[in-house]
Amino acid sequence: MTTSTESAELVVVTGASTGIGAATARELARHGFHVLAGVRRERDAAAVREAGIEPVILDITDPDQIAALVARVGADPHGRPLRALVNNAGVAASAPVEALPIEQWRRVFEVNLFGHVAVTQALLPALVRSRGRIVNISSLNGRIAMAGYGPYAAGKFALEAVSDALRQELAPHGVQVVIVEPGGVRTELAGRGTEAVRDFTARMAPEHQDRYGDLMRAIPSHVAAFTRAGISAERAARGITRAVTDRRPRTRYTLGRDAAVLTRLSRVLPDRALDRMLAANLRPHMPSSADRAK
Repeated sequence: MTTSTESAELVVVTGASTGIGAATARELARHGFHVLAGVRRERDAAAVREAGIEPVILDITDPDQIAALVARVGADPHGRPLRALVNNAGVAASAPVEALPIEQWRRVFEVNLFGHVAVTQALLPALVRSRGRIVNISSLNGRIAMAGYGPYAAGKFALEAVSDALRQELAPHGVQVVIVEPGGVRTELAGRGTEAVRDFTARMAPEHQDRYGDLMRAIPSHVAAFTRAGISAERAARGITRAVTDRRPRTRYTLGRDAAVLTRLSRVLPDRALDRMLAANLRPHMPSSADRAK
């Protein structure tokens, strides 16, 4: 394990303000890397700064901030190579496909797909030079789409497709591309996401309320149960660190029993059977007649 700041390799982690990203930055620093931790605000920088972690202001949809990150990597005062890029930043988005305004669809894809592509494109010359690694944080929702989770799942499905293509394109150049698929993880993102769901549900058009009101009122309870049963951010970080450090990494790492079981089932069950299983999983969270009357 490398411990010298001068000799440690660099790793970039986006979305490192809280949750999985912050835990991953700490875990990688413990493994001897010098982590450039992408955060959105100065107060977030103060919270994650510690030995081996250097916060950088990074909105992955901002070309100027991406350019500043590239300049920081290229002008490292100790000439350290870039060992890995961990594309972790993301936004939650739960809504019916019909009801989410198209500009919000575009925002989800700007962060959960195009931002990752932009950072990857910008850092690829450094990764090719170092024969480094790209670790894309997908999700169980990158393999399975449930009612009410379509926008988030769509971005993650797309990230998986980009990762598969990129893995093949970069293999001849010595750059490995790894996908990490967490299931439920106990982080602040889940709490923020459920508040956004409630707010969105309250503002849906009457016809959308009629069609999807029960579904959307079930989502916060479903997310809460899924999150409670999930793994800790620290355990997720250990899995991501394996994806960065394993000498011969797998193409995909699933994190958590739920992700492992459901991704396997998705490969063998017919679509209709999988639909019924997912609907049954959501059914206990649907509002009762008494709840509707309130």
